[in-house]
Amino acid sequence: MGIVAGLDSSPDFTRIVVCDTDTGAVLRQGYAPHPAEGRPSDIDPQAWLLSLGEAAGGGLLEGVQAIGVSAQQNALVPLDAQGNTVRPALVGGDKRAQVAAADLIDALGGREAWAQAVGCVPQAAQPVTKLRWLAKSEPENARRTAVLLQAHDWLVWQLLGRPVRRTTDRGGASGTGYWSAATGGYRPDLVELALGHQAMLPEVIGPSDAAGTTPEGLLISAGTGETMAAAFGLGIGLGDAVVSLGASGSVMAVHPEALADQSGMITSLADATGMHLPVVTTLNAVRTLRGTAELLGLPDLESLSELAMKSTPGAHGLVLLPYLEGERTPSLPHTAGTIAGLRRESMKPEHLARAAFEGMLCGLADALDVLRGRGVDVRRIFLLGPAAELPAVQASAPSLFGTQVVVPQPADYAAIGAARQAAWALGVSQGTLDPRTPPVWRGAAAQVLEPGDELAVGQAVRQQFVAVREQTHPGAFHS
Repeated sequence: MGIVAGLDSSPDFTRIVVCDTDTGAVLRQGYAPHPAEGRPSDIDPQAWLLSLGEAAGGGLLEGVQAIGVSAQQNALVPLDAQGNTVRPALVGGDKRAQVAAADLIDALGGREAWAQAVGCVPQAAQPVTKLRWLAKSEPENARRTAVLLQAHDWLVWQLLGRPVRRTTDRGGASGTGYWSAATGGYRPDLVELALGHQAMLPEVIGPSDAAGTTPEGLLISAGTGETMAAAFGLGIGLGDAVVSLGASGSVMAVHPEALADQSGMITSLADATGMHLPVVTTLNAVRTLRGTAELLGLPDLESLSELAMKSTPGAHGLVLLPYLEGERTPSLPHTAGTIAGLRRESMKPEHLARAAFEGMLCGLADALDVLRGRGVDVRRIFLLGPAAELPAVQASAPSLFGTQVVVPQPADYAAIGAARQAAWALGVSQGTLDPRTPPVWRGAAAQVLEPGDELAVGQAVRQQFVAVREQTHPGAFHS
């Protein structure tokens, strides 16, 4: 038996799990919040190190042989030629970069050109877009920028003592907007297009490769982004999709090929194992439920769920198109939500509550259909997020998605995925694991939900939703 650690540096905290290399059993855990300093979109990376040190305190890493690093995606850490940060890291979906995204799309010749080049169309959160913003808004900082890292790259580099060699993994690289998951190579011309000049980019190493070893002999694996680490921690494979219920929603699935999608609805990412991870995002998921709860004067989502369960599938003909913040899937950035099917018998709180849950899930089913329409096999869905535990979600999801739904028990899946990566790299270095095959860890405890006899009812509800969507926004998925 060996011992490895996985750390996940999220936007708000660092979590560390220490795991058995053979089974994946979590032996110890650590946690620390990030220091709350500065504006949310500008973070001094040193805060990540401080949080890491606090989380690892008390001998947590004693006996650990290897560490894997997961960190928030899309965080851009610009360094000067000496390796010092030029400015605080640009993190999250910074709205300052929205104009820059539009500029980049036009500069390369449109959405299709970007989809063909790197598998995704620039969005405000991506590093390539933040580079464009930096060049336009802070030209002196842009001029000084000589090296580009993401959060997990920077943390790995720091753990190794800031060596000359800087590395990343294909999963993290695929989210930058200047690396192609299809070709496995960088597009330095896109860096120059965004920043105004070339910059040094980290070497992309393989999923089971080690980034290096510390002077104390601690192996550090490649690291990856939170999305890829969580997928790896869950153990998803071909035929699996993950539906994540946050304020917004996302659907991702494992696929053997990179997908180019000129509509921009699919972001073609690489995963942490050598496969691909196409992702489709919706802007309205749990925010739809929270808005409905507020409208109905309910204190929380549990109360909304309890009320919705007093209705029946189809909400007596009430349909809610949940486009409260506009929508990305389909591309309707300036639209608003719609309530259809209002009749005297449907104008009751429980039916509106049910329609909110069904509308949210149907919107995510639309995202699933985008992937299925491109040949992505989806036979099982992992449903993540606190809202996945709500009875109204679990009652409707299998029939509306048309397949088995798995609700894993809450766990630090990104940190577990990072630990699994560390175990893989350690095993390869010791000659006990194949570099093409990750270690098999026991699956997460989960609740399994089947569509059963409700499948036909669910599909009728879905058809009703699609009919209202097409009447309200004709051709939204074909424009």
